[in-house]
Amino acid sequence: MGRGRVQLKRIENKISRQVTFSKRRTGLLKKAHEISVLCDAEVALIVFSTKGKLFEFSSDSSMERILERYERYSYAERQIVATDSESQGSWTLEFPKLLARTEVLQRNIRNFLGEDLDPLSLRELQNLEQQLDTGLKRVRTKKNQLMHESITELQKKEKALQDQNNLLAKELKQNEKTVVEHVHREQPSLGQNSNTFMLSPQQSPPLTLALPSLTIGGTTFGATAIVDEDAGSQTQPSTTTLMPPWMLRHMNG
Repeated sequence: MGRGRVQLKRIENKISRQVTFSKRRTGLLKKAHEISVLCDAEVALIVFSTKGKLFEFSSDSSMERILERYERYSYAERQIVATDSESQGSWTLEFPKLLARTEVLQRNIRNFLGEDLDPLSLRELQNLEQQLDTGLKRVRTKKNQLMHESITELQKKEKALQDQNNLLAKELKQNEKTVVEHVHREQPSLGQNSNTFMLSPQQSPPLTLALPSLTIGGTTFGATAIVDEDAGSQTQPSTTTLMPPWMLRHMNG
């Protein structure tokens, strides 16, 4: 027959209880040793008998080290549990406060936008007006500061562009001066060459016109006339052969 299941309750017989304690203690210590060897675990076992006698077991590590490690983990766990409890309690208390604060902020925003002003008293309206004036002054001050910085930056850029423009104008003027000097150096030689091949109007010779000749009694009489182009007039004819005065008057008439 198989062994029956032992009912877990206090053994009333003192002798039987002492025998069972001794047997179970030995088996428990054996199991603790087996789990420490098989699973490479740090095991510490403490057993106190009814009379207060101590029985203990520890793996390769010392009992003090295992207990210190247990105390650290136990303390950290208690702290986490306590923190969670306190946090849960504080959040439970803070939620209504935060909700009320949110409602106040939303109402203030609506008031700043000019909404929901009917419930406000005269003093509250004055305070709201003062807050708006203060905020408006700060906004204007910041705006003026940004505008001043922008103007200063633009002035710096303008000055830089003006300096660059002046430099370019100076270089252009220098280039023009160089070109003019070069032209002046080349012009005298060109003038001398043109004077060599061109005659002035004052040096052009007058034109000589031959007048028709006249034969009288086997003697031929001829004359020439000199025309001045610049004066636009014709000089008196000059004869190559001596002619009587009355014949010259006849020819001129």
